[in-house]
Amino acid sequence: MASPKGSRSQMKLPIFTRKGTLEVPSPTEKDWSKDNEDDWLFKDPDQEQDSLPQPYRMINKMVNSLFDRSWEIIEARDTSSKAELHRIQPTIYHPLRESKLSTTPNCMDVSQDHVFIGGSKGFSIYNLHNAKQLYVWEKLKVDVISILVTDLGSEILIAPVDETGIVRLFYFYKDGLYLIKAINESEDTSKQTTCIKMEISKGGNFAALLLQEAGDIWLNVYKLPKESWIKEVQYPQLAVNTKKKVRQQLQLVGPIESNLPLPIEMDMNISFRGDVKLSLPVQIMKIKPPKPITGTTFKSPLEAFAKIAGCRGLGSGQNHYIKASQWEKREAILKATYKKYLDGEWEPEPVSMATFYFLLPSRVIPMPAGVKRSPGLACTLGVHWTDHHNFFFYSLNRTLKDKVDPEGVWPCAAPIMESQLSPCSSYLVLACEDGVLSLWDLAQGLTLGVVALPENCFCQSIHFLKYFLVHKGQNVYPEGSVKCHMKCVVLCTDASLHLVTASAIQNSTISLLVERPVKYLDEAICAVAPVQALPGMVLTFSRDGSVLLMDVAKSQIVCSFALPRSYSLAAPWNPVFVVSLHHPCFLLRGDHPDEIGSASKAEDIPNSIFYFNFEDYPLLENLSRNCTIPQASILDHPTFAQALPLEERCEKFFQKSIQNLAKYKVKEEEHWTRLERYSLLLQNEDLKK
Repeated sequence: MASPKGSRSQMKLPIFTRKGTLEVPSPTEKDWSKDNEDDWLFKDPDQEQDSLPQPYRMINKMVNSLFDRSWEIIEARDTSSKAELHRIQPTIYHPLRESKLSTTPNCMDVSQDHVFIGGSKGFSIYNLHNAKQLYVWEKLKVDVISILVTDLGSEILIAPVDETGIVRLFYFYKDGLYLIKAINESEDTSKQTTCIKMEISKGGNFAALLLQEAGDIWLNVYKLPKESWIKEVQYPQLAVNTKKKVRQQLQLVGPIESNLPLPIEMDMNISFRGDVKLSLPVQIMKIKPPKPITGTTFKSPLEAFAKIAGCRGLGSGQNHYIKASQWEKREAILKATYKKYLDGEWEPEPVSMATFYFLLPSRVIPMPAGVKRSPGLACTLGVHWTDHHNFFFYSLNRTLKDKVDPEGVWPCAAPIMESQLSPCSSYLVLACEDGVLSLWDLAQGLTLGVVALPENCFCQSIHFLKYFLVHKGQNVYPEGSVKCHMKCVVLCTDASLHLVTASAIQNSTISLLVERPVKYLDEAICAVAPVQALPGMVLTFSRDGSVLLMDVAKSQIVCSFALPRSYSLAAPWNPVFVVSLHHPCFLLRGDHPDEIGSASKAEDIPNSIFYFNFEDYPLLENLSRNCTIPQASILDHPTFAQALPLEERCEKFFQKSIQNLAKYKVKEEEHWTRLERYSLLLQNEDLKK
């Protein structure tokens, strides 16, 4: 029986129709009539679809398109799953210890043997090795969103920043915690400033805060009287009665009326010493963003030269001799040339942000005359602002009354996007908007080179590696300091990862470690952290929540670190973690996704900090314990020979020359013997003639 007109089979398959009435053919093939091919007509399936009335024709096309698209997705997923099975999976290591918290940890930092975790209404202190909670300071009405910890040797500076942008400076010494000051807190809420970024110099002598208020932004620099603090905590001036002492010992979790439960394992030795008043930081400088370049008010070039007496701030572009009419003409030409791009609505310009570093004395940054030089004491503040070409140097040996002018300016060809100072404060990398990286050796006062990122790659973050060598197939740290050599890892905005190597005697090189993910977008790298305990190793955090350990020398994945099955990273694109600089371990925050949706209150959400120790994993045990090798063991290594100081390299060259003298003498004798035999041969030939 023929299918009804407009059915699915008629629309999808070619149909041959015959002119005239249809007849039932005979079951025997020999009785079939010989039809002429001209009597058959071919009808296009698309015409059959078009013959459907609306809206059925549109529904039919949508269903077919959806079916085809679904089939393509199924095939792509099947191909991906087959490829995933053939991929080599790294060894997975799980955490050794879990610390369950009653509040959500927003940030954390490590110093010496202590872990500082910022969370709800304050911060807490834990022991790094046994995960015991030592103290809880919760006296705020808002959460702590970031915490900065600086190691001063026997003391520790703690600087938590809360949600309102207020910075409080704490001093931690032995068993006492002291509140120095809420630096930018104001009694008038209408004049309250917000701290965007904070840095403390190595050694704790200076601090800098990037503050914002009502659209204005500036940088405040303070001198910290750390010499006075140690005396004030050792010999307190105020007496404390017995009743107040008892109250302070009980005041471990904030106010007395707090209902937060005490941890089971609590070390009762640490106490908050609110009775001891420490010396306050002294503001020495206020730096504002560079002013836009406008027309000059100078009447002659002599006035412009007089303004920059002593070459202070030379290169900033401020003290120029360009008239306002010239700027107007240039602006008119620009608008006329790019009118089609400039027309339309303009978004408001973002507030200019600052990146700043405390720099040690060097050949580039000498210590001012008459100032006593102290090892590890910062003398200059390096600053650059977003969408600006210049890197400024400001001397820290000044008072608030002194005029704030930069002592030096490094102009770049393009606006500076990112920068990074090495932990030893010897190397500086400036990443410009055009993808060019400028590598500087501040200690020696020379540039190590300029490298360019691949096309359409822009720098997102820079991470310095402690200089390492590959000796007998293993990454090792040379014993002692290495000068004029640096290595860093650059994470780009397209999630690609690059290794940059530079030295004073070789050209700078850049190599690709991880390509931009095209097929597996969830594998895009979001964060990178160098592991100082393992030479040439970095931790990478991806969008899919995976944490991988990479060997940058071989560009290979060594192993993977995973949380327990019931936990995951709450925000893989912004993980909360910290890597210890003094111990072979790192800490990672994990959340319980199955219980987050059912939790009624934020404090009921289970959160944990997981502890990973590299030395406890079989694959990494030898790497972390045998990471340093004496210089005498690798004297023949070409890279290590170049890393030696100039005097040692010259001595090594002369020693090799003396050792080769005997070889050269033997070769010389062989050469004279050959000449003598050849001369005798020629003499005999002449006699024969």
